[in-house]
Amino acid sequence: MAAPKAPANLPIEASFLAQLQQHVAAREIERGIACLRSHQDLITHLDPAQENASRLMAYLAIWMDIGFAGPPLREILNRFARSGKNGVTRSQLSVADYICLRMAEGMAAMAEEAMETAIGHFDFVLSLREELDERFFLAIVYFWKGRCLRRKGDYDEALIYTGKGCELALGLGHPRMAAVMRVLEGWIFFQLGKWKEAVRVSQEAEKVLGATDDYVTLGNIQSFYGRMARREGRFDKAIEFFESAIGYYDKRDPRHPNLARSLANMALAKRGIALQLQKRIDREVQRRRKTSPRAGSKQVSAGRDSRNPETGNHEARGYDPRGHDYRERLTRLRREALEHLEAAGAIYRQRPSHHGAGTVYLNAAYIHLDGGDFQRAEEEAASAYDVAEEKQDYILMGRARILQCMIENAKVEEEIGEGADPGSHARRAFEYSQEAVELAKHTQHHLLLANAQVWQGLTQCNSFFDNPEAARESYDLARASCGGNQPDHNMWQDLQTLGAKILRKGSVHPALKAWSQGAVGEKTFRQISEEFAEIVIPRVWEREGHKVSRVAARLSISPKKVRRILARVGRRKPRPR
Repeated sequence: MAAPKAPANLPIEASFLAQLQQHVAAREIERGIACLRSHQDLITHLDPAQENASRLMAYLAIWMDIGFAGPPLREILNRFARSGKNGVTRSQLSVADYICLRMAEGMAAMAEEAMETAIGHFDFVLSLREELDERFFLAIVYFWKGRCLRRKGDYDEALIYTGKGCELALGLGHPRMAAVMRVLEGWIFFQLGKWKEAVRVSQEAEKVLGATDDYVTLGNIQSFYGRMARREGRFDKAIEFFESAIGYYDKRDPRHPNLARSLANMALAKRGIALQLQKRIDREVQRRRKTSPRAGSKQVSAGRDSRNPETGNHEARGYDPRGHDYRERLTRLRREALEHLEAAGAIYRQRPSHHGAGTVYLNAAYIHLDGGDFQRAEEEAASAYDVAEEKQDYILMGRARILQCMIENAKVEEEIGEGADPGSHARRAFEYSQEAVELAKHTQHHLLLANAQVWQGLTQCNSFFDNPEAARESYDLARASCGGNQPDHNMWQDLQTLGAKILRKGSVHPALKAWSQGAVGEKTFRQISEEFAEIVIPRVWEREGHKVSRVAARLSISPKKVRRILARVGRRKPRPR
């Protein structure tokens, strides 16, 4: 595509490029965008034959990533032909100019969510870093590659490349530019389960950027705080942080994709409150059943088909425990969550994002599942998987398969649509859980893998399979996958549920069977003792009414060790590191 004919031969002044770099380094976003707008004709009619054209392409890529709404980056890149149709071929560019062009192409691929392609461009640039001799650009490329690796779930490598970008930015005397990169480091620490480090890094970055108008990055920090609060089960606080993030994004662009992401996260936070409310209703219903057996029998006789889609509870229809209208509040929370997701989806339709759209589908599926609408939940979960598969987004694909496993297990529990094949839903649930495990193994997202293993275990001990020994193996694998990472509120509860189901089945632990026959493998006595403690202490804890002090006294060990063992096996929440 040839460049539009320019009204005049507009030069690309070195001073203009220097201004663009200065505004990036200082995070002077409005000033940088104003500078670009004042050169709109130059950008619109950019000619590849002009001096500094490739360098301007690199700066345009940086600023379009920040938020400048100019001509589509891919459209301008197409002017740099691979043949001689434009009068200038890429082979005629200097090495430094060609590297700048590849840098811009990497950004364009990243914007299109083609992460592998983007990484290929960035690797090329980094392989010729001596030829480029431009540490500012190199810092940006390291940062961009870190972002791509994080999206792929390669967290260790993402941390390395982001750190290199940060070091270069600090070496250039650009602390604000480095702070933006540190926000990404915080996200990665968060995904690795290093919550204290994540908070520390994010707070330091917030202090550096607080006086700037880099509203997107400031919004990202608030969004991170919201994700932290949501994972800890502090849903009201999470909503406050997401609202704060939305306020920042709105200052930059009311249709910013990150604003859509915060809306989707806020929907999950409201779902969390709704789940807590539903449990309160369920507990009250159970209490009434015990105190009024005849009334309880009458409620049960209504059958499973009378399940209330608004509350997700058979007996709670129209019932407001303690005089409060919990049902109305539950309905409102779910309605608001779906409205947030609809608003997020509208933004993603204008600013296409497979990952964002997939997340909206996924979150909507959770809410429909909570309300007992299995068909809508299935449709939304399948849509989430389809858009994720298109971009080979293994993390989102894995999450979708876990949710599909949950839906099939719910059908097993509700005895829905079994027909001639009573095991169809159970087998489908197990297949989804196996796929989720394999997908998670393509990433370094240890908690995603642990969650897949938890649901594999819950499937193995459902009413159809009833295989507590296999479920215990999945439970142990999930604990091992968690390692030192702290699971989020919902996953921790699922892990507890799985552990409790295995205990209720009353099967003999396979390790105890093996030890009784002298089969210890390569384990030392110390390792066997630790594993034995992990088996015995949770059971004693159950018998002693979940009292750590009683367990410590009963077994003559320290309360600290009891807490450590219980946290390691998922029976108590570990304290954030």
